[in-house]
Amino acid sequence: MEIDSVAAGSCSKENQLIYKEWFEFADSADGDGRITGSDAIKFFSMSNLPRPELKQVWAIADAKRQGYLGFKDFIVAMQLVSLAQTGHEISHDVLHSDVDFKNMNPPVMEGLGVLMAKKKHSSSKSNDLSVNGSPSADASLTAHWFSSKSSKKISLSSVTSIVDGLKRLYIQKLKPLEVAYRFNDFVSPLLTNSDFDAKPMVMLLGQYSTGKTTFIKHLLKARAHIGPEPTTDRFVVVMSGPDERSIPGNTVAVQADMPFSGLTTFGTAFLSKFECSQMPHPLLEHVAFVDTPGVLSGEKQRTQRAYDFTGVTSWFASKCDLILLLFDPHKLDVSDEFKRVISSLRGHDDKIRVVLNKADQVDTQQLMRVYGALMWSLGKVLNTPEVSRVYIGSFSDKPINEAATGPIGRELFEKEQDDLLADLKDIPKKACDRRINEFVKRARAAKIHACIISHLKKEMPAIMGKAKAQQKLIDNLEDVFGKVQREHHLPKGDFPNVEQFREVLSGYNIDKFEKLKPKMLQTVDDMLGYDIPELLKNFRNPYD
Repeated sequence: MEIDSVAAGSCSKENQLIYKEWFEFADSADGDGRITGSDAIKFFSMSNLPRPELKQVWAIADAKRQGYLGFKDFIVAMQLVSLAQTGHEISHDVLHSDVDFKNMNPPVMEGLGVLMAKKKHSSSKSNDLSVNGSPSADASLTAHWFSSKSSKKISLSSVTSIVDGLKRLYIQKLKPLEVAYRFNDFVSPLLTNSDFDAKPMVMLLGQYSTGKTTFIKHLLKARAHIGPEPTTDRFVVVMSGPDERSIPGNTVAVQADMPFSGLTTFGTAFLSKFECSQMPHPLLEHVAFVDTPGVLSGEKQRTQRAYDFTGVTSWFASKCDLILLLFDPHKLDVSDEFKRVISSLRGHDDKIRVVLNKADQVDTQQLMRVYGALMWSLGKVLNTPEVSRVYIGSFSDKPINEAATGPIGRELFEKEQDDLLADLKDIPKKACDRRINEFVKRARAAKIHACIISHLKKEMPAIMGKAKAQQKLIDNLEDVFGKVQREHHLPKGDFPNVEQFREVLSGYNIDKFEKLKPKMLQTVDDMLGYDIPELLKNFRNPYD
């Protein structure tokens, strides 16, 4: 399974060197390793292609909708321009057609040679250092935003991608609200630079022996420890790396370039059951996988685990782009613990996909009954009127058991597998949209949290009977939520889980909380209503 990098990967070495020079020239304004829309309009105009064709070139090259082209994306754009100049119709399918990308000539860029010669002449005169086309300069800039204690504002003009813009808005407008009302203690740890730059993640959840680890192994065609139930007794993040190695949880959690620092809040008991498995693989360059321990039945698991399993699952759910719930035809009963895990995914329903794995272990008639039973169980647990998408198949390297399924079953499984792989392939393309979505969700949650905390503070007496008043507020938290909702006209569905909030709140002194700061809330409202739409407008297709 490969993500679209066919054209870039098959470009000849000679052409890559030419494109490297072109890329550096087009990026010479700021040398941050990114061709933004304004850079592209100037550079691509030299191709003399009509605007609609250039719009299509940009749309395909910036498939992830980040608002800029990196070097690989730039190669794809140049090859598409070359195809357009020779009369080809530009579409996504052309990347997978029988076009000989390796022996393709670079496009004709009118006047580029003269401009580059002038640039070289002027740079040799002023003895300037040439840019290297690497995004590392930009990465260090944004890292400075997170570590800097100065309140110096960063202007939108210094931002060269949607994700950079979100980082800037977080630091300037959302983080102050989160810190003031202790959002990180109640809901989610503060975000770091690596949280924004992390690759998309897919989490697999399911009861023991439903084939989660085998599913990952099947996708990666890689070796993994597969054994009888329960195999995986820990959370394992499978990521791209230069060689095959395993990094312990405590080490992973303190690495600044990895998005797992928030897991330190679950303590050493959890971190000893967490690890990162790295290996070189083309798919892992675009997506990371989170393999989870099998959910055991009954109360057994609750007493065995030394950490908050549901809390960890919820933390990963907020970071993941897709959540796969795996079921086995012989284990359709949803245990109490699995119900708790699924209910912790509340608010992430759009990410959930259901996989009925090992479906070749039953015949067609039984499969129909199993499918019906699964839908009935899920309807009770997910609490939504809509029917979830269920992929049926046998996701392992073993051949499909045709004796049970028959030829119709085999065809069905192959179609379902193709659909699921298409869903996984789309993840990197939708990663930027997902990041915006999660950011907006977080901003709304932080705003509601601030309203709740400030309301609790307001209800506390000035001098006498503070302990009694605090206990009364904690006991009547549902009423508090209702009052806040009515007072600020907030949607009821966006409020946090009452029981979880009560549990955290009981460890705090409400009197020490901050009063309401309307200016802070207004700043977040302005960010949602004006800044984010403006950011998306600035980084849309420059030919729109």
